[in-house]
Amino acid sequence: MEDLETERLVLHPLTVAEAERLVAGTPDEHARWAVGYPTGGDVVAGRRFLERYATTGDPGPFANYEIRRREDGQAIGGIGFHGAPDAHGTVTIGYGLIPTAQRNGYATESLRGLLDFARTAGVTRVIGDTDHDNIASQRVMTAAGMRLTREDAELKYYAIDWSEAEAEAEAEAEAEADASVAVAVAVGVDAGLGSRSPSDQGGSAEV
Repeated sequence: MEDLETERLVLHPLTVAEAERLVAGTPDEHARWAVGYPTGGDVVAGRRFLERYATTGDPGPFANYEIRRREDGQAIGGIGFHGAPDAHGTVTIGYGLIPTAQRNGYATESLRGLLDFARTAGVTRVIGDTDHDNIASQRVMTAAGMRLTREDAELKYYAIDWSEAEAEAEAEAEAEADASVAVAVAVGVDAGLGSRSPSDQGGSAEV
């Protein structure tokens, strides 16, 4: 799989070997881990990826990605899918950054990059959740285009639904087209074109 690139970041798809080293906390000589990476959340995500790989096989592009800064190549967090799309084209995402990399817009940028990829890959709906007190994560999902769909005593749930968005866009386009036609007809009437018969305009009334 190829890396996904954004303006300031590289989303690198983890191999099984890289995920194993991440879970063990033992980088190889080529890894460039920023201080604080991997976080506990990265380790949990790495374990989930390895378990899924062992039970259902290679998830392909719907796996875990390491977030790296383009300027220095350092790994500062992780983002990824909890598995391949279900029968309805829905996937679940998760992400996280080391504390020193937060408040720089990296989380929003990486999420937008992953959402763009998901959409081009045929996904129709992406969902995610966060704790009630995790305001930063809520802002990230909102900024990336996801919206709050529901909440319970523990979590808030967000989603972006492209099939829904596309239907709304088509409806808006049709409404704009209808409005344009209405304006054109009104202008024609005002100019004396719509009130005359074909014969009045110098042509034949027969076709």
